[in-house]
Amino acid sequence: MKRATTDSWVVRYLLIGFMLAFILIFLVFPVCVILIEALRRGLAFYFSALSAKHSISAIRMTLTVAAIVVPLNTIFGVCAAWAITHFKFPGKSLLISLIEIPLWVSPVVGGLVFALIFGRQGWLGTWLETHQIQILFALPGIVLATAFVTFPFVARGLIPLMQAQGSAEEEAALTLGANGWQLFWRVTFPKIKWGVLYGMILCNARAMGEFGAVSVVAGSVDDKMTMPLQIENYYQALGPGGLPRAFALASILLLLSVITLAIKIGLEWRSLAPHTVRPIKPVSPH
Repeated sequence: MKRATTDSWVVRYLLIGFMLAFILIFLVFPVCVILIEALRRGLAFYFSALSAKHSISAIRMTLTVAAIVVPLNTIFGVCAAWAITHFKFPGKSLLISLIEIPLWVSPVVGGLVFALIFGRQGWLGTWLETHQIQILFALPGIVLATAFVTFPFVARGLIPLMQAQGSAEEEAALTLGANGWQLFWRVTFPKIKWGVLYGMILCNARAMGEFGAVSVVAGSVDDKMTMPLQIENYYQALGPGGLPRAFALASILLLLSVITLAIKIGLEWRSLAPHTVRPIKPVSPH
């Protein structure tokens, strides 16, 4: 029988060459440009650009938003995946579709929705202004916009994983006397922990790099910019140091992306490694 891998060497090398060319043009070349431009004026300028007030503020804002959004989306993702895979209820398919909405809707649309709700002329704008509550152009608005565009990642990673694993072990644990809390931590979570971490990594990467939705709710307030917004602000600056500062800050975002990618690869390798199957032990109800 002729195998699919017995194509002619012309087809084989054309496909490999096309793949390598695509990677070089759209991945390697932009990364090299960022690093070269970031270091063009020397290390002294590079570190001075990173230690500037606006750069420090943007880095702090990005890490703060990610530190808030990732745990929230992790809790939501685990709860949503548990409910969808363990219970039967009307509208389950609709719920899955709603979870996927941020994947198909432009992030700018999400930001505009929050502006319509919490803006000065929005539905809650008058009430918020009366009670001196600031949502837009502040940390709460940035967190809401970032959470909107990132909340599908953990849930969509766990739902197919938990569906494929089934519920046989959970049912066995229940017959041995486990309660709901013990069932989750001793039976379910060990099976899905790598999926949870994988979803958190993807969520964190998107949270740090989000631009569209955040640009709507954060505006151009200097101390409320994340790194992507501050990079654009530097890039559009008319001064001679604007462009190098933009590339310097972009290199930090690139470094965070590389770290995220390394962790992702490590998790994939760890999750595919062979595991020793342990028998289910009786769980004490107390």
